[in-house]
Amino acid sequence: MAINRSRCFTCGKGVAYGNNVSHANNKSRRTWKPNLQVARILLDGKVVKVKVCTRCLAAGKVQRAPRAARVA
Repeated sequence: MAINRSRCFTCGKGVAYGNNVSHANNKSRRTWKPNLQVARILLDGKVVKVKVCTRCLAAGKVQRAPRAARVA
């Protein structure tokens, strides 16, 4: 499974497009990018790295994988 560059793994939130509108009503294209963070999660018993938006992380919609115990 590959990490999708601009989509949240849980909610599917992605890049939104629109216009910058100046005071003189000039318009130029712009984008709004979601705040995505790479998170290690448990998926079917395996640890997988996925991109998740911060809103889903804060809401607890994904469970982060526990860190492995270090072996000395």
